[in-house]
Amino acid sequence: MGSGCHTSIVTYPAWVPKLWNETIEAHRHAVREAILKSAWVLVTEHGLMSVTMTQIAEKSGIGRATLYKYFPDVEAILAAHHERHVAGHLERLTELRDRPGDAGERLKEVLGQYALICHHRTRPGTEELAALLHRGEHVAHAQQQLLGLFRDVLTEALVAGDIRDDVTPDELAGYCLHALSAAGNLPSETAVRRLVTVTLAGLRPQH
Repeated sequence: MGSGCHTSIVTYPAWVPKLWNETIEAHRHAVREAILKSAWVLVTEHGLMSVTMTQIAEKSGIGRATLYKYFPDVEAILAAHHERHVAGHLERLTELRDRPGDAGERLKEVLGQYALICHHRTRPGTEELAALLHRGEHVAHAQQQLLGLFRDVLTEALVAGDIRDDVTPDELAGYCLHALSAAGNLPSETAVRRLVTVTLAGLRPQH
């Protein structure tokens, strides 16, 4: 090879592929979030049976072909939105459970927050949507996580002498779950707080 011919070798720093992957992942996440948000807005405004994939694509600002790369149908989109919503609730309850301090107070905060979640998830006119979303496998899994979370904080309260010892924490966890689910039918947050007070009264040591 003659001296006038030079071969240039371009080297890329090792972080370029990672940066590229992170950029693609961020874009996918943004598109997914836009789809979930748009679908939920449309369904709550127009009803479950009135929303189409075309409407969701238009509101999300993406093409129908792109939408179908993420989800096969409207039901799948709503299930994904609900699954994320449930995960957020569990994360919040876990934070309350894991706070330092008095076990009895943490129990009260966990039960109060769960009751408010039940109260706000049921709205007039959304019964059909609720029936669809609450039959997914993720709901059963979330309920098991919730029972475990209740059991943990109840066990700590039991050790501290804040709750009755004639019923196991497992049984009391089920009692709390079913008792507080009634918050979904209450007319106000004031009524929800009364329900929490009654539920806590059933947990107190029997003298």
